[in-house]
This record gives sequence, structure tokens and C-alpha cells, in this order.
Amino acid sequence: MLDARTSKPIDLETIARTGGAFRRMAARIPTYFTDLRENPAWLPMFLLARTMPFRKAHWLTARPVRFTASAGPSMFGDLRADAIAAELRRTGIFAGLTLPAPIQEEIARFGRETPCFGNFERKLEFLAGEHADAERRFGRTILSGHHFERVLHCDAALAVQQDPLLLDVARHYLGGEAKLITTRTWWSFPTKSASEADLSRASFKFHFDLDDWRMLKFFFYLSNVDADAGPHVYVRGSHNRRRMKHQLTLLVGHPADEVLGFYGEDSAVTLTGNAGTGFVEDPFGFHMGTLARQTPRLMMEVGFGVSKPSMRRYHGEPVIR
Repeated sequence: MLDARTSKPIDLETIARTGGAFRRMAARIPTYFTDLRENPAWLPMFLLARTMPFRKAHWLTARPVRFTASAGPSMFGDLRADAIAAELRRTGIFAGLTLPAPIQEEIARFGRETPCFGNFERKLEFLAGEHADAERRFGRTILSGHHFERVLHCDAALAVQQDPLLLDVARHYLGGEAKLITTRTWWSFPTKSASEADLSRASFKFHFDLDDWRMLKFFFYLSNVDADAGPHVYVRGSHNRRRMKHQLTLLVGHPADEVLGFYGEDSAVTLTGNAGTGFVEDPFGFHMGTLARQTPRLMMEVGFGVSKPSMRRYHGEPVIR
């Protein structure tokens, strides 16, 4: 059962400082240049999609959805894509998806048995169950472990990304040109030795995603997630309105008190639930992952967009054709 409770993550405030944000942006400069060389249309999106007037103008270009017969039954049952899209337009998030147990168990087994890459670095390769040993071996704090393109070898993960409900929801929300962009699985690990710089790189502060003019992301917990396992937090309604200060800056991350002070503390929901729990959100709304304090969290994301996908993204996820 999904527990969506009001959240006030003040204890994370110390890692939401401007200096860390600028260091993180500086680290991405080579990535930005690669995006620009690959696709010149990336630059106007990156500069303008953060502003509400240009963003709303782009939404007006969405192609109407053609109502056609379903491509087949969904593993998520009889959920209606149009109803989910309506809730997304209203709050930015829908928390009512559940993976079938065999699918969840197979992806979780993949996550345990497949080596991941720590802190987005391919040279830090290890099995999730050997996390503590990996920190000692590499002499590094390791907060995350991504499987990158290896997720494409997991049949259950492919079944989720290809489920007809996901694309149907994306098209109802984003428009008829919506397409599958990314699929990834990753671990978030508890650690006692994280520095402020480590935490800054790990996105443990409110931010919004800016990978496309219009995006939608489905998330699934593949392990039990309680308050100590790094639950996801989303600020409802923040996808539809944006403080001017948050539009006229190149930074996408902002301190918790600043975000909650404008959008309201009661608008932030902390999403906990058993393994298999899923939700979908407009990632232009403010959100964050919280620190896994006691137990590791395994998570899956399936993302949809409307533009030409990048051949190389910051998180290293593969392009799905």
C-alpha cells in the first residue's frame, strides 16, 4: 500500500547549498557540450524550457491523441490512461501502480546478481551485496549503484518498459508524439561516511529535471521502502507553476526551505511502500530522493519524452529505440 505523507525534509537542508549546486553544474559542462554537438536543438530547450511562458507554448504543440484499440492487456490491470493523465495534469503525480510479484522479483534478482557501477563511475564496479567491501576496496563513499545498459538484459524490465499502459499514459499526457526515452535501475546505499560533496552529487535536494520540453517518468520500488530506505519526495502542483527566481537561473536544484516556503510544506508527499509499489510523475515538478539511512533501495525508472533522445545522458542510461 503506497503511503503518501506530508514531508518536511529539513534535515537535508545542509546539503542544499549553492556552492554544491555550482560544482555539480561545472562537472556537467562536458556533458552539455556533447549534447549540443549531437543535437543543436538541445540548447534552446535547456535555456527556455525552465520558463513557464515558453514551456506552456511548447505544450500547445502537442499532437492530439488518436483513440485506437489497446495494443494488448496491461500487467497493471484495468487502469485508465486518461484518468491517470488527468491526475497528472492536476497534481503532477499519480501513485497507484503495482508491479506483479513475479515481475518485481525477477527485476530485484537481476539487481542483486548483476554488478552495478558506483556513483555513476564505471571503474567502481561491484555487486550490491558487497557494498561495504566495495567502499573499503575503492576507498570511496558509494551512495548509488547504476546498472546502465545492463538493464536491457533483464526480460522483466523490458516487459515493464513495453507495457501498453505506460505509453498510453504518456501519449494522453504528453501528446501523440510521446516516445520511450530511458530505462534504468539503480541502488541507493546507506553509508556513514558521506561528505557534503557526496550528498550534493547524489541529488538529495529538491530539483526538477530538464531533459526535454515535456517528460513523464514512471518509478517502481523493487525493494521495500520505508522512511529509512530513501523514499522519493514530490512537491504536488509545482509542475504547473514556478517561482520567477526558479525560472531565471541555470540551477535546477534549490534549498528545501526555499522550495517548501513557496509551494507549501503540505504539498510535499513522501512516497513509501512495499516492493512493487509504483508511481508516475511529471519530473518538471520539484522532487528529490532522500538518503537511505538504514537499508538500501533498489529502484527502476522508465522515462518518456517528445524530442530526439540523446545518445548519451548524464545518468548513463541507454537510448531505447
